[in-house]
Amino acid sequence: MHFKECCNRRCILTSGGVILVAFGIFLTFCFHAVFRDILYEQLKLRPTSRGYDAWVSPPFPLSMDVYFFNWTNPEDLWNHTSKPILEELGPYRFTERPEKVDIEWHDRNATVSYRKKSVYFFDEEGSNGSLDDVISSINVVALSAAHRARSWNYVKQKGVSMGLNLYNQKVYVAKTAGELLFDGYEDDMVLMGKQLFDASEVPFDRVGWFYTRNNSADLIGHYNVHTGVDDIAKIGSMAEWNYKPRTDFFADHCGMLNGSAGEFYTPNLSKDVPIQLFTPDMCRSLPLDFEREEEVAGIRGYKYAGGPRTVDNGTMYPETACFSAGEIVPSGVLNISACRFGTPVFMSFPHYYGADEYYLKQVEGLSPDKSKHQFYMTMEPTTGIPLEVAARFQLNILIEPHPNIALYEGVKRVFLPVLWFEQHVTMKPEFVGEIGHALSIPTTGRICGVVMLILGITMIVWTPADRMLSRRKRRDIVKDTSTDKALLQQNLSKAAILLPEKEKKESVTIIEAHPLIDHKPVKLVSENGTARM
Repeated sequence: MHFKECCNRRCILTSGGVILVAFGIFLTFCFHAVFRDILYEQLKLRPTSRGYDAWVSPPFPLSMDVYFFNWTNPEDLWNHTSKPILEELGPYRFTERPEKVDIEWHDRNATVSYRKKSVYFFDEEGSNGSLDDVISSINVVALSAAHRARSWNYVKQKGVSMGLNLYNQKVYVAKTAGELLFDGYEDDMVLMGKQLFDASEVPFDRVGWFYTRNNSADLIGHYNVHTGVDDIAKIGSMAEWNYKPRTDFFADHCGMLNGSAGEFYTPNLSKDVPIQLFTPDMCRSLPLDFEREEEVAGIRGYKYAGGPRTVDNGTMYPETACFSAGEIVPSGVLNISACRFGTPVFMSFPHYYGADEYYLKQVEGLSPDKSKHQFYMTMEPTTGIPLEVAARFQLNILIEPHPNIALYEGVKRVFLPVLWFEQHVTMKPEFVGEIGHALSIPTTGRICGVVMLILGITMIVWTPADRMLSRRKRRDIVKDTSTDKALLQQNLSKAAILLPEKEKKESVTIIEAHPLIDHKPVKLVSENGTARM
């Protein structure tokens, strides 16, 4: 019975050890790949995916801060010894509630089409100013008319000049912040233009930088992006914009639709490969280079920031020359005139952060600061999920002389900052916690796997090790018994020598009996047969 119990115990230990080793090998060496596949399936964009609702409409409102540059000395534009003096006003904060609409799924090429619609609400408490603040800014209508006419013949240019004078146009306007942003303001030249030209030439009936953007799904175009169902490396990347695989505003590779639409990025980001962000307001993609690692709410992320490459136009990086649109200027501003109906609009980072000193020297009132004006995105590298985004851009207008147009004859050539805006979003702690928990699963699995391996191997080797130790113990006991026996014989012999003289004559015989083996007493026997203890 005892033997049978020992066999059962040994079988249980060995079987359990084999099972633990098998699970340990899986968790240590294979679980990470399995977890990666499961994670990728969760990241893919589908109507049933976990992040679908948040993709359609973010669960928390976004904020957009707008800062205006109040142009305090527009009358000095013809004085070439004077610079435009700018006064920064704001922020004027708006709460944005974005939503995807007109969603269509295309299984044949694993893409989804949609439009973006946002509703903006003015946040009076978060603002430093009122929408009724009057701001002196560039007259973009008059400037656009003059800029468009620069390639026309003399007669047409003089016609534009007479029109500007007829409608009493000036180089600047004084309008409220609300009018310059979402509300827009009426302009007689715009109303006349809508009657003379088709809608593609004059698409708006009012003038405002964000006019028609509020509660509209048409302004920033029709998106078609990859869902990642067929290839996770494509997730979130642009396939088409406005039903075309490239834009018509830039030539060669500059017109290609590169990068993400803004919500999803390729998992397993690399520090050596910049991320690309497509911006419909600029009709192009922007590269962001890796800057450093940093933590956001306890999660390690890769910070990708806008640098010289982002706002270069061929001056520093030859591959960006096709973005210049024929306007060769120092690095630091992006010519998006073709994307803005011919208006000479140039984008830069706020306060010309990171731009050539040429631009800062043209105006007064700017003070670039990395902490306030850098454009960056901090990404969780394994999932490609944005942890923190600070999207910051400045809108600038190029003012230049036009000899045949009286309003701009003899003016100073200058890149005039108009406004800059910021959308700074940090992922909520509860969402960061979910990401952190998910990312900890492979490490936890690997630790459990190592523990199982150690326990399993211990259980497997326990039985043979126990047997070997038992045999060694028995051999040691037998060896010790033989040694004790020999010592006892020697001691008894010595004891016989030490007996009294009268007993030495007796013939003494030592009975070889070990008390540890047979537990019999040792006797000394004389010749006459009497025994002594």
